[in-house]
Amino acid sequence: MVTATNVDATAVNTIGWLSAADWTIVVPVYQRQYRWDIGGCEQLLADIRAVAELDDRQMHFIGSILSSASGEGSDAELVLIDGQQRTTTLMLLVAALHHTVRETDPDLADQLQRVLVHSHDDARTKLRPHRAWASVFERVVLDLPLPAGEHRDSRFDDNYAFFRSQISLEEAPHIWRGLQKLEHVAITLGAGANAQQIFESLNSTGEPLRDHELIHNYVLMGLNHSEQREIEADYWQVIEQNTGDSIAEFWRQYLVMRTGREVTVVGGRGVYDAFRHEFPRLDFEGLRRHADEWRELSRVYRILLRPNEAPDAEITRHLAYLGTFGTGMYPLVMRTYRDFERRLLGHDELIDTLEMVQSLLARRAVVGTGVDRLVARLCRAREDGAAALVSAISRITPSDERVAVALKYSELPHAAYVLGRIAGVDGAGGLDVEHIFPLAPGDGWSGDGVREWASYTDDEQNSHRALAKTIGNLTVLEEDLAVRAFDLSFPEKRALYARSAVSTTAELADLPSWGTAAIARRSMRLTGRFVEVWKRPGGPAIDDDGLTPILDAVRRRGWPPGWHREWSYVEYCGEHWEVPDVKYLFNRVFKRLWADSREAVVAYSARRGGPVYTAQSWNGQWDRLDDQHSLYMGWDSSYMLSAVQGVLEEAGLAPEVFVKYSYIGNAM
Repeated sequence: MVTATNVDATAVNTIGWLSAADWTIVVPVYQRQYRWDIGGCEQLLADIRAVAELDDRQMHFIGSILSSASGEGSDAELVLIDGQQRTTTLMLLVAALHHTVRETDPDLADQLQRVLVHSHDDARTKLRPHRAWASVFERVVLDLPLPAGEHRDSRFDDNYAFFRSQISLEEAPHIWRGLQKLEHVAITLGAGANAQQIFESLNSTGEPLRDHELIHNYVLMGLNHSEQREIEADYWQVIEQNTGDSIAEFWRQYLVMRTGREVTVVGGRGVYDAFRHEFPRLDFEGLRRHADEWRELSRVYRILLRPNEAPDAEITRHLAYLGTFGTGMYPLVMRTYRDFERRLLGHDELIDTLEMVQSLLARRAVVGTGVDRLVARLCRAREDGAAALVSAISRITPSDERVAVALKYSELPHAAYVLGRIAGVDGAGGLDVEHIFPLAPGDGWSGDGVREWASYTDDEQNSHRALAKTIGNLTVLEEDLAVRAFDLSFPEKRALYARSAVSTTAELADLPSWGTAAIARRSMRLTGRFVEVWKRPGGPAIDDDGLTPILDAVRRRGWPPGWHREWSYVEYCGEHWEVPDVKYLFNRVFKRLWADSREAVVAYSARRGGPVYTAQSWNGQWDRLDDQHSLYMGWDSSYMLSAVQGVLEEAGLAPEVFVKYSYIGNAM
């Protein structure tokens, strides 16, 4: 056998590897800054807790750590080439554990200290980040106080505080057991090895797994071969067949439906993380129960993608209508259609829901408001019953007045769908959208057979062009007639319109001329039909489409540029708060609830391990709530928003809190 002379790779126990040697683990200056956020720390801690509960044979593999050795004795160094993010995070976790137990369990504290610092110098950490951050890391790990009046924000502080808040004195031995069951492959390079080439081969070779592929692996990985074959054949293959190329979207929309929360995809990831959070453990019997639901909903998803497979023509027609607007409302419609299949919902109720959703989407398209971050709130409302869903849809559906203004002056979206339904010929083939006044008229075009386009003033021409794409100037016309009508003058078009089987087009033949006044009159008439076809559901007209429920606010990683001006304001239970960012909101909400609903804050904080504590047990940013309680302020933005959402849910106030994104927030 030929052996490698420049690379040594060995499977090792991670804590043993960190504890045994007295070298300094160095992060070189070319490495990126420490980037792990609290979400990653939460997953690591969950994995450690899970492996701690397993028998001694079960270990948890954390990947490989690539390094090169240099120096000897007290100057020995291990230069990290790959693995600094995981190593740094583990050191912060060990530090939090050490500071938790050092006053009560000296034996455990001594074992933890051997991981953190050199045996010959307990003021010298074993891990040394690059110079710009070394002092910050050392202050956290060694628990050194900050100089008076100094405040510090860093990922080291954020993640250390998270670990410290989550680990109680009673749980500390359990966490230590889990830490001792971590393993990795230690790859040490010799002098002749090409470090960059090896780093690239570890990190860049092959196509990264997509979210649905990661879900597939996660579901099957812990099963024996027989169980894997059963789940694959009876469930997964069926799901793949039903969803086809849309399988990734199916999983995202399923999770939105199930959780009532938006699933944010960043850099192609997010769905898998949400799936693991929703299903942290999957034993075989539990997996089969969940897989029954996945398979059932994948069949529903197939019908949404292929409306002609629906059981009757009316449902087929409305599902096809819905497809005009894309798949954004599928989480809500999936749940509704499944209830219909289970006979929990009648045929008419299904059609009513599909009509309401179309009205919402059509009206918002007309007035130009987006549909991002809408469906999760509707899924939550549906859980509270039919009346709650109607109220939620009504709240975000533009009023008749706003729709009328937009239809009069703005380009008509989804013109074939809108005009077809108004004319009662929706779904009929062989129809084109016809511009009565053409988009690019020739000099000889005339609206009355007398005046030609070349003789119109600039203002008259501009007025016509401004209305060319509005509902008043559009109709649907049979393809063969549309080809002939294309850029004819209006008097010549009248004869072609008279031959149309579409009533709203045929009636144009009775008009003597066509111009801006005729467009305005027709726009008013068709607007009346529009608001009848796409009725606004019951309830007062609120038109709060610019507000986002706090539960649907976007969680950011770290503190991205512009975070301090993300919002224009916050609506809190009917009050208007000038709150521009999540840190300000976090502080204000917890202080307000401490006064108004203290039991909710106490219950949430006890269950989540913070952010309210009876003692300021570690260095960082604190704010007093009263003489006995303090609010820790040193979290990252994602954790702060999650805490705001959670405590408002605990207090039953989440449905009454909204944020208004600024132009900066919308661009982030």
